[in-house]
Amino acid sequence: MSAQHKVQARGLSVNRLAAPLVARLIDSAAALGVEVARLDNGVTVIDGGIGTRGSVAAGLLIGEICMGGLGEVRLSARTEETWTSWLDVGSAQPVLACLASQYAGWSLAASKEEAGGKKFFSLGSGPARALAGREDLFAELGYRDQAERGVLVLEVDRRPPPVVVDKILRDCGLAPEALTLILTPTTSLAGTTQVVARVLEVAMHKAHELGFALADVVDGHAGAPLPAPSPDGGVAMGRTNDAILYGGRVHLKVRGSDEAARDLAQRLPSSNSRDYGRSFADIFRDYEYDFYKIDPALFAPAEVWVSNLDSGRSWHAGALDMALLRRLWLEA
Repeated sequence: MSAQHKVQARGLSVNRLAAPLVARLIDSAAALGVEVARLDNGVTVIDGGIGTRGSVAAGLLIGEICMGGLGEVRLSARTEETWTSWLDVGSAQPVLACLASQYAGWSLAASKEEAGGKKFFSLGSGPARALAGREDLFAELGYRDQAERGVLVLEVDRRPPPVVVDKILRDCGLAPEALTLILTPTTSLAGTTQVVARVLEVAMHKAHELGFALADVVDGHAGAPLPAPSPDGGVAMGRTNDAILYGGRVHLKVRGSDEAARDLAQRLPSSNSRDYGRSFADIFRDYEYDFYKIDPALFAPAEVWVSNLDSGRSWHAGALDMALLRRLWLEA
């Protein structure tokens, strides 16, 4: 197995680092518009917007929880960009924060019979993924967490059925009272915020898909405009994707050869995709709601800078399309 993707964790535990943030979310639940409950088996469930209003502030905190306590997510105002609300995301451990924690890579499903009448599906994201290690990605990264407690974020509009909760507990090796589940529908303020906060993670995942040596990624910062959520799930999902595909900016600091850094900058932006230029909701519909039919090159930020710390040289590619976002997000 190649060592080019091995992450240098240096004893870092994404679940332990996220624990104080989870405690803050629970302690500030009323102020942040979220609700905390315990299942009969002792699992803690935080509702970020299903039966409660949630908030952007909750979404910012959930974004940092998703990054395993190894990233910052902040809200800023940039009227000069023709959209006022932006998220700024950064990490000094982008591989660990984004791919070993934040990436929504754990498939969790239950049949109609298992779920009590309606099929359930969600992609789990956040620190508990590194306890379960169910994805091939963890073998590539050479990382597993050994924490005694875990937290998982699910982008869903209902609670997971018991069969899914039991699977999470079993795969993570946790007692029920040691697991926290955070539920954030994309139609909510918190849900929209925590998805757009994945702008750096989207770049890291694309870098991985392009075969760039992840061990050479040293630092990362990113930004993206924050749209208002929509009560329509398809529209809400489209807006969060469009925010990154057409409004996402990423700056990666890397080591290695100039050739590799330049190639990464040139190949990473979403404009390399044949599907670039239309709203994600329309693209998704035209592909009959099958993610796997969409050109994988589309899933990337709009604009990219890559700086090589070994040579001091930087490259830039791509551009924002704020005019498209304004047409999609603003009423005439």
